[in-house]
Amino acid sequence: MVEMIPARHNPSQMLLVGLGLLAIVATLVAVFRYMTAVPGRPHTGPLPPLASEEATIAQRLRSHIVAIASRPHNVRHYDELEQAARYIERELAALGYAPRAQVYNVDNRDVRNIEAVIDAVDPARARGSIVLGAHYDSAGDAPGANDNGTGVAAILELARLLSDLRGRTDVHIRLVLFVNEEPPYAHTSDMGSYRYALLLAERREPIIGMISLETLGCFLDGPATQHYPAPFGLVYPSEGNFIAFVGLLGSRKFLHAVIRSFRSHTAFPTIGGVAPAVIPGIDWSDHWSFEQFRYPALMITDTAPYRYPHYHRATDTPDKVDTDKLARITRGIERVAREITMPDWPTTARPPRR
Repeated sequence: MVEMIPARHNPSQMLLVGLGLLAIVATLVAVFRYMTAVPGRPHTGPLPPLASEEATIAQRLRSHIVAIASRPHNVRHYDELEQAARYIERELAALGYAPRAQVYNVDNRDVRNIEAVIDAVDPARARGSIVLGAHYDSAGDAPGANDNGTGVAAILELARLLSDLRGRTDVHIRLVLFVNEEPPYAHTSDMGSYRYALLLAERREPIIGMISLETLGCFLDGPATQHYPAPFGLVYPSEGNFIAFVGLLGSRKFLHAVIRSFRSHTAFPTIGGVAPAVIPGIDWSDHWSFEQFRYPALMITDTAPYRYPHYHRATDTPDKVDTDKLARITRGIERVAREITMPDWPTTARPPRR
């Protein structure tokens, strides 16, 4: 019979193992904080009464959503997609813009992005461009009132609210409605925003940043109304009454500037952060396309499937959208856009890297 001799533990080795584990934990905490810490203080407590101008914006937003997103509209529902595009073009023309179409062919159908531009007063001396965009196609058989009639309506209202900047800024403001964001075109070169970002990159256009407005009309009170991909539920609220400012890691500086601006003047609950694309949902919108060309870009969203029960369903209809809250958000984004045009905006235009 062999006598078992207990192993002797070297205190120095145990200390090294403990220090190593502590270093790993500290690194993970630092990385998590790097992704989730954002500047400014989020609004808490009741929202202030809706201002009269915001009430007017809310009415206009609802009218846009009903016109664009009462029926499915995408390549499968091509006639309805064309009706949505023509409505957008008419509304922009009525505001004094000359809408530009970027036409391309997908699955034997001509589709188009629609752009309206507030040009810098001196294009030769412009500091660059800011892109405010939203996709106007819906998913499958969903009417797409929240995803993404809300984003389209907000862009149309921003076109109206910002129109006084014509001839008064040294930044180009590009208001763009993208086609083909939804499957089967998402994250492919047939995505409308990819075609548009590619066009900018081929022109070597310097971009200050791109803001994608994505699914912005669902707000829920009460605990456990908000969900997240792991591990973000550890730090973010469980009540789905906020909007999120979301970006990939390379856009952290731009995202921080945008959320700081929004929080400084808009009383609405917000969270924000950046993360790698492996986190589900981080790149699920048109900002993904701009990141492919190393343009700074972010998404503003109500978090879509992590909150909205009608996401990509036939029940995503205009009656589900909270246009009063969408009006507050639209007004806040207008203020952000105006601040981006100011000379002291903290980030500078970035040329593309192919």
